[in-house]
Amino acid sequence: MTDAAAASQPPEESRFHAFRQAEDLVGRRRPLDALKALQPLLESETDKPSVHLLAGRAYFHSAQLRRAEEALTRVLELDPTDHYARFVLGRTLQRLGRFVEALAQMKIASAMNPVPEYLEAISEVKARIALRGS
Repeated sequence: MTDAAAASQPPEESRFHAFRQAEDLVGRRRPLDALKALQPLLESETDKPSVHLLAGRAYFHSAQLRRAEEALTRVLELDPTDHYARFVLGRTLQRLGRFVEALAQMKIASAMNPVPEYLEAISEVKARIALRGS
């Protein structure tokens, strides 16, 4: 990082506060406000999977599905083992009507962490695929 880039970054405490604020806002279903809080981090923390995952969740909840797909794909580039990012990417692809791709991501997420929520989502997507095929 250049000296100029380092000088333009918000202090670490400020970045932490912005992340926690955005996390709280996503949890309270205020994704657009969360994205505003997260914006400085998206510019300064480009290699942080947690920042992109939170942005992906906020984009998903605000129906900005293409942006959600981009953010979640970035998470998986940085950390291919993030099962939750795969699951949310699967849900995003499901909402985009890309059921086969969604199913693939959800199956990988479930193989990594076979929780009921993932298994139920797989069943939903399989049912949608079956409906389209009949």
